[in-house]
Amino acid sequence: QVQLVESGGGLVQPGGSLRLSCAASTNIFTIYRMGWYRQAPGKQRELVADSTNGGSTNYAEFVKGRFTISRDSAKNTVFLQMNSLKPEDTAIYYCKADRWGSVSWGQGTQVTVSS
Repeated sequence: QVQLVESGGGLVQPGGSLRLSCAASTNIFTIYRMGWYRQAPGKQRELVADSTNGGSTNYAEFVKGRFTISRDSAKNTVFLQMNSLKPEDTAIYYCKADRWGSVSWGQGTQVTVSS
């Protein structure tokens, strides 16, 4: 399995920005799909954005135009740039990797959007 470590969460005011990082224990070029999910209290985990090693990206409607997913293969890291944050973006954000039919999750990083 791939080990994933997220970082970059924190407390931010509405309208602010954060960049989340997900560092993988292996060459991310070998990982077909990497993505970010989130889970708010009392809600199911939901897809935020993902990308394939072929360059395709996919975004949930509620983040289109505000969030951007990107990969840095040299650092084996996937990023989620989050702009124009809203209170409803408050959640634990998880990184996920799909590699050769095996799914791995990170431990999550808390994002809180509040004034």
